[in-house]
Amino acid sequence: MPRIAFGGIGIECSTYSHIRAHIQDFTILRGADVDNSARFKFLKQRYPSVTFQPTLVASAVPGGPVAMGAYQQIKAEFLQKLKTLLPLDGLYLPMHGAMFVDGMQDAEADWYESARKVVGPDCLMSASYDLHGNISKRIIDSLDMLSAFRTAPHIDREATMARACDMLVHCIQEKVRPKLVWATVPVLMPGERSSTEWDPGKRLWAQLPDLNRTPGILDVSMLVGYVWADEPRSGASVVVTGTDLSAEEKIATNLAQQYWDARKQFDFGTETCSLDECVRKAMASPTSPVVLADSGDNPTGGGNSDQATVLDALLKAGAKGVVLGGITDRPAVEACYKAGVGATIPLSVGATLDPLASKPVKVQATVKALLQSVAPERREAAVQIQGVTLILSAYRRPYHEIVDFTKLGVDPKAAKIVVVKSGYLEPQIKAIANPNLMALTGGAINQDIVHLPANKYRPPTYPFVQNLQYQPKVYVSARSRNA
Repeated sequence: MPRIAFGGIGIECSTYSHIRAHIQDFTILRGADVDNSARFKFLKQRYPSVTFQPTLVASAVPGGPVAMGAYQQIKAEFLQKLKTLLPLDGLYLPMHGAMFVDGMQDAEADWYESARKVVGPDCLMSASYDLHGNISKRIIDSLDMLSAFRTAPHIDREATMARACDMLVHCIQEKVRPKLVWATVPVLMPGERSSTEWDPGKRLWAQLPDLNRTPGILDVSMLVGYVWADEPRSGASVVVTGTDLSAEEKIATNLAQQYWDARKQFDFGTETCSLDECVRKAMASPTSPVVLADSGDNPTGGGNSDQATVLDALLKAGAKGVVLGGITDRPAVEACYKAGVGATIPLSVGATLDPLASKPVKVQATVKALLQSVAPERREAAVQIQGVTLILSAYRRPYHEIVDFTKLGVDPKAAKIVVVKSGYLEPQIKAIANPNLMALTGGAINQDIVHLPANKYRPPTYPFVQNLQYQPKVYVSARSRNA
């Protein structure tokens, strides 16, 4: 029976954010807790005759760079657990691909290289990636296979993880050493302009399932990359795993050229406008609820989630029937719990995590609901501020599901305007949008990418360099060449 271990670390980090991810910001599952989690239950169901042995899986809400101490602590524990499972035939790494660690470039490569030193050269390593992961030569040289999401919004997490594990199990059982190739594409787009729900993303990614069935091909992946990371590896990529190097190189070259040719077609799939214009349109809309996305402060893309800019604009405009989920502000949440439901209290809302990026809003708020039976660091409160029902959170988190609102007695479907810190909408919120507007707000993931602060390390990339010349070149991993 193959001996396969699994574990990894996942976070998306904006280098334009001033906040840092520390150890307490990570949810870390260890041992049996990993094995029994909903995320990995497919392993037992899909591979009843194969034992996947858990190490640890660390994950955090996207945000700023990871503090070096936190990364080293998590990595050290992962490696120690990995050592106890030796010898191994395979290692599966559920990752994200856009982690940035303070004082380090190419953090995922460091993770893989460290793991490779433990498991040795004969162990096969397979990784699953987010669509917005960045790839580098070091990453390709350390791995044997890779599979990435094919949907944005991401609704194929389990399918992607299964592809990565299917390849791993197949190659171990059949004693196959796969070949891994990579073509980088010097294009960087925010996810909001490269969703797979509309063209050209829809057309490009629709090809991949059929390409996977090509003889000699195990997996074909295409990645948008992560635009808000100032790193040499930032860019789009095509990654192909297989046993027929010629077929892999042909597919990688073709897809890379297609992506490059489509670079000027990537655009927002919903109506976008300035914040003030979005507020005016939402208030004047004859239909409801209008879902207004605060794109620059979206925590699932790396935003701080503590900016009260949209709240301020709504209050100044006199908007009514608004539900806003939510703003991260632990001091405001603690004040609400201290005052109790029904109390009207003065609050300073926003700018508690990064006071350099925005300003707080001073308001009188009536406490409407408090989330019960949770630890202080996980508290949430609903308050009424004039015509706005605002949800405050003690920690950074998205409000992308209906239950995120209803658990506090707030019904977003009945609102005139629903505000979420998001870019493209996740399925449940998208389903109620009538219509959807995306506000081009400022923040750590500002959609105005060509005017981002100066970069030190990002390579010449479209649209930052308009007249860039490009011809696809395929890189074959060192392990593939040596094999």
